[in-house]
Amino acid sequence: MFTHTKAFSSFSVNDIAKAKEFYGQTLGLGVSEEMMGLLDLEIEGNENKILIYPKPNHEPATYTILNFPVADVEKAVDELIAKGINFEHYDMENLKTDKKGIAHFPGITQAWFKDPAGNILSLINS
Repeated sequence: MFTHTKAFSSFSVNDIAKAKEFYGQTLGLGVSEEMMGLLDLEIEGNENKILIYPKPNHEPATYTILNFPVADVEKAVDELIAKGINFEHYDMENLKTDKKGIAHFPGITQAWFKDPAGNILSLINS
């Protein structure tokens, strides 16, 4: 039934204008406006849509909704910090981040930050 469908993801925000500025200007992604106040993230190499929709009673996701693979997590973190992005810091048994908010696992480097609506995003080594 779903073998040949092109599934896509979506998530909500409480302020579409702030989301458009954050994803378009701060993160530098292509953002197109769809009908009914929806945004479509245009990520090079990603053939499936990522749809952002407004929701007045939005509650931020408590888990990572988008992962951005990057060649150098440390460099990307520095660039986003320079743009005013704050990274999350974790000190849990299985998840500890350094002073910049970067976690180092065997073979994986990852850092988490939030969009203006409080949704969790991450940078992860590609």
